[in-house]
Order: sequence, then structure tokens, then C-alpha cells
Amino acid sequence: MKLLIKFNLVFILVFLLGIGTSAWVSRDLLQRNAEHEVLGHARLLMEKAIAVRNYTTSQLGPLLETQMKYAFLPQSVPAYAATEVLQDLGRKYPEYKYKEATLNPTNPRDRAVEWEADIIAQFRSSSGQSEIVGQRNTPSGTTLYIARPITITNAACLTCHSTVDAAPKPMVEKYGPANGFGWRLNEVIGVQLVSVPTAVPVARADQTFRTFMISLLAIFGTIALVLNLMLWVMVIRPIANLSALADQVSLGELDAPEFPPAGRDEVGVLVESFSRMRKSLVQAMNMLEA
Repeated sequence: MKLLIKFNLVFILVFLLGIGTSAWVSRDLLQRNAEHEVLGHARLLMEKAIAVRNYTTSQLGPLLETQMKYAFLPQSVPAYAATEVLQDLGRKYPEYKYKEATLNPTNPRDRAVEWEADIIAQFRSSSGQSEIVGQRNTPSGTTLYIARPITITNAACLTCHSTVDAAPKPMVEKYGPANGFGWRLNEVIGVQLVSVPTAVPVARADQTFRTFMISLLAIFGTIALVLNLMLWVMVIRPIANLSALADQVSLGELDAPEFPPAGRDEVGVLVESFSRMRKSLVQAMNMLEA
């Protein structure tokens, strides 16, 4: 088997091991990084919702207080404002979904479904828990979600949600007396939820993984080409020429060309050794003929 073939077989083996190890390590790492990135964006979305709620409570609420005596304006409700703003943002980023799920909401659209109610129960059972990150299976695939509790910490909220008699009449006329009452101070009444399909981080990780692997293949291919060229020019071709001349001398063709000089590397030292051996052989043959 020729030296170049042996070299390439070893190189291919090392290449396959390197590619396999890199693929195994990088895919898992990229997947986790993509998931963390998506969760980071989801947390940023959550903070935007909290900022909208705070703005509505501190600035819009006082401005609309007089109008609320005559007509109920849902724009003054922090949950309504946050949901509307995030839904509008969701038109540009449809993969991210936001909801304020409540067990006993005033607005029916905020009512918690079964799995959301389970998360609320988890927050109620562990008062020190501030965030839950999890996954759930849906008909469209697995979804990644972040949940934070909605807790009644402001006694002013109970003006609208303690009893029907205490609530503003315009609100009761709009939504009825059956929902959104009986809330208590420091009670977890719902959760803020940001959800995103796991296909989003998987797609991002796969795209990065493909780019990385293509780049790695291109680098290995370039290295293989350069190494083969260097091996051919610096080792194989000089040795092949040296072997052909050595065969001629071994067959008694003393008029064969001189061994070409090959520098001061290992091949050059080998050429010098063959040249000295040839001179010694010529001198020995001349002595025998004399």
C-alpha cells in the first residue's frame, strides 16, 4: 500500500472521529444555548408586560378615575393593558404567546384552562416560588413556557374585586356580578405566561449547527488538500525519485544520474547518505575491475 494512501486512511479515521465528537458535543451545547436564548427573550417579554402593568397602575389609572364613575374603561386595568400590548407585539413575533391566566377573572378571555390552573396551584402551595419554567405537549408540538404568579399586593385592587357591592357599577354592568370577585390581599389569583414552541430553539440550534459543521468540513477538507500536497512535494516525490535511482544503481547501472540534492531536512540527509553509498559502491566496483 502506498504511503499517500496510508496517510489518507489515517487522516480520514481521525477526521471521522473528530467530526463525530464535534457534532455530538456542539449539537447538545447549541441546543442548550438556543433554549437559554429563547428563555431570555421570553423573560424580556415578561418584563415588558410588568412594565406595562406598572405604567397603567401608576399613570393611566389616576387619569381615568373620573371617567370610570360613568363608564368602565378596560384600558385602566393593568392586565388588560399588558395583554393588549403584548398581543400587538405578538403580530410581529407570533411564536411568542402571552397570557394572564386567572382562576376567577373579570374578563372571560383571561380564564385559566386546566394546565394553567395546575401552575397556579403550584404557586399557591409554595409561596416562595417566583418563577416556573417547563414544557408541555400540545397538538402542534412541544411548547416551552415561563410562568410567574399574579399576587394581589395592592389593596386598591380589592376595590373592584372584593365584593359585587364594592365594585364600580359600570364594571358590574359590563361584565356581570358572577366573575372577578372574592379576591383577597396577598393571594395568588393567576399567572403571567409566556410560551414559545420548542421548534423555535431547535430550529435556531439546527441552523447554527449546520453552519458550524459545514465550516468544519471545509476546514478539514482544506487541511487534507494542503497536507496531501505537502506530503507529495516534500516527501513522496523525492523518495520516489530516490527509489528509482537506487534501483538503477543496484542493477549495476553506474552511469545513472546523481541523486538530486534535497535540502537539509530528513529527506535531504537520506539523499546524502545514498550519494555516499553510491560513491563507495562505484569505488568498490572500480577496485574489483582493476
